[in-house]
Amino acid sequence: MTESEQNILTLLTQQQAQLDALFVLLEEELVVLASRDIVALDELTAQKIAMLTQVQATDEEIGAQSTLQDAVNAPWFIEQVNTLEARLAQCKAQTQVNQQVLEQSQLTLDRLKNEILATRGKSGLTYTSKGKPAIENKGGGIKA
Repeated sequence: MTESEQNILTLLTQQQAQLDALFVLLEEELVVLASRDIVALDELTAQKIAMLTQVQATDEEIGAQSTLQDAVNAPWFIEQVNTLEARLAQCKAQTQVNQQVLEQSQLTLDRLKNEILATRGKSGLTYTSKGKPAIENKGGGIKA
């Protein structure tokens, strides 16, 4: 293996480590979403953005390699890329799971909000132009 091929392999291995770290962050995000810890979620989001930036930078560095076209057909390259694609698919699947958990949490909060609005006073309960419940507060402060 030439030095330039070794450099490409090193970059691919580095990208594998980055995707592994991203997957761990996504798993942690699921736990944080379940516990509804907003501070931890903000921290994880910042870490995920940083990791995605690193993955993109490594990808650009791999693309800039002068011997990349020669290495593309090599068995070691194909094997490494297949491993990367499999990990990326796992990251995408975990992201979908996290998104579903987040959407379910949002629906639960909306239902709770609607219940609170309904108990505050059915007489003042109206709906917005988007069909969301809202309370109209026109009483008490208006004088004719």
